[in-house]
Amino acid sequence: MRVRPPAPKKPTPGLLHEYADRLVAFEYSSSNRVKPHTLLFISGLGDGLGTVAYLDDIVAALDDTQWSVFSPVISSSYGGWGTSGLGRDTDEMARCIDYIRHYKSGSDVDERKRKIVIMGHSTGSQDVMTYISSPNPRHPQPGLDPGHGHKQMPVLRPQVDGAIMQAPVSDRQAIEVVLREGNERHSAEYMRKVVGDAVASAKKHTYEDYDALDTIIPLPVTAAIGYPASTAISSRRFLSLTSPDAPASPSEDDLFSSDLTVERLRKTFGMVRHRGVLGREKGLLVLYSGSDPAVPPHVDKERLLTRWQRATDAERQYWHAESGIIPGATHTLEGARQVEQRKELVRRVRVFLRDVEGAS
Repeated sequence: MRVRPPAPKKPTPGLLHEYADRLVAFEYSSSNRVKPHTLLFISGLGDGLGTVAYLDDIVAALDDTQWSVFSPVISSSYGGWGTSGLGRDTDEMARCIDYIRHYKSGSDVDERKRKIVIMGHSTGSQDVMTYISSPNPRHPQPGLDPGHGHKQMPVLRPQVDGAIMQAPVSDRQAIEVVLREGNERHSAEYMRKVVGDAVASAKKHTYEDYDALDTIIPLPVTAAIGYPASTAISSRRFLSLTSPDAPASPSEDDLFSSDLTVERLRKTFGMVRHRGVLGREKGLLVLYSGSDPAVPPHVDKERLLTRWQRATDAERQYWHAESGIIPGATHTLEGARQVEQRKELVRRVRVFLRDVEGAS
């Protein structure tokens, strides 16, 4: 029997902006009106334009408001995440925000009243946390910028009026489940050996050519873990995602693991109040999925969120009241069984944006 292919999606109206050299952002727009406020959406590992299903729900819910939605393509979009990193992501987010501010100068709303909120899904949440908590500008990273052939210098990140993290999960703890239980193709013993050998090699040969060029982990190794077989992953990003020395010495990407120390949380969540990049109290919305398959069963989600909030709000109240667990929500909230969870996600985002818009 011939299987009928799925019906193609309807065309999405909008504008394509080139915000930096060879980098574009899509603005969801059903009219030519320049809306004063902006939600900048950063997708997760392997995602790109239009690949996070619930973004359509958010766009539809904001259609009759003063908010427009931008979805940028950054160096780590689609398969680029394997050789990119959070620092480069946040630099490119900063360039996109600078562009949007210039573009929105055509709005009839006073510049001081125009708002920008950044929202990250999954690994996009790591980008958001890095944007609001790391040194500004960040410290230069080793390695070459592949687009220009020299060391990429960091940029000063503009202040934002709000930040949203949806489905912030630990890549390291998800990998640990595979090492403990194996997967459909390989036993746990095999996976521990393969990953252990890869980690040892990556630590020993992280860079070549006088520490300028990243080395690449063999594709059979990363494919065995469950990463796309066509995605090249550098030793530096592999070590960042697997974070083999955690929890004592977690890597750059290891921001959301449940076993991180209080001291580590002080250096991430706890730095939000010191950097000045998140410009207002009640400006952080954290939305954790209650039935996220990427979260190991032993993780106490409520306790984890409490630890994050305590680290963030030690002096000022940055967490928004709508933060918390969305019961029954999966990682991407995709599919017919996630309709109510998507509605709840959109409701919380709308309340948050309304409060940001109303703030002086």
